[in-house]
Amino acid sequence: MARTSTAKPKALKVAKEPGRLKQMYQVFQMTRRYDSTAIWWMALGFALPVLVGILLGIILSGDNVPGIILWVVAGVLGGLLAFLVILGRKAERAAYSQIEGQPGAVGAVLKSSLPRGWTGSEMPIAISPKTQDAVYRAVGKGGVVLIGEGPASRTHKMVDDERRKISRILPNVPVNVLQVGPDEDAIPLHKLARRLGRFKKVLNKAEIYAVSNRVSSLHKGPNLPIPKGIDPMKARAQRRA
Repeated sequence: MARTSTAKPKALKVAKEPGRLKQMYQVFQMTRRYDSTAIWWMALGFALPVLVGILLGIILSGDNVPGIILWVVAGVLGGLLAFLVILGRKAERAAYSQIEGQPGAVGAVLKSSLPRGWTGSEMPIAISPKTQDAVYRAVGKGGVVLIGEGPASRTHKMVDDERRKISRILPNVPVNVLQVGPDEDAIPLHKLARRLGRFKKVLNKAEIYAVSNRVSSLHKGPNLPIPKGIDPMKARAQRRA
């Protein structure tokens, strides 16, 4: 009687996520392709602290070799920190440049890069089915901010409608308007998060929470897909008040 051989099931290959160093290398390559000057800024950011560390070691430590070594090590660590900070800033700009102009780009910023104390949704609160222009809302220390995505001439009516709705239920809360789009005076996508952080403080933490809940009850935003292209090393949880 022939023996029946049972074939061993092949082990399934589980796709591993790239390690931290590999992710950093991928981000570096993406940034270098987008901005050819980025590598020089990063090299300068690394070299300056190292040179300062060497000079301080020679001046302050004199013939004390261990002291010089400590200053050099401090300079190298400072250089690595400066390198990573510059890489992060350049990579953020490169990532947002890949999705700038696409429907849902503002939502990607609100999802991943809101300043501390601000809250907002990646889904728009108003959208034009024909043009895909949209209006987004964020709430923070500066009050309520409506963000138009698209040409101002096409988003103006939607922004005004949303402003009136908010003013009816929150007459004492300032409603500011920002525009992200092709207009000359529009805010570039990569500067949107920093622009939100510049508003003068008019609400405290408890008031931000109350205002956010109040305006969220107005309506639920329509579905609009978030475009791909955000830097994987820049994935930050949304900050809430």
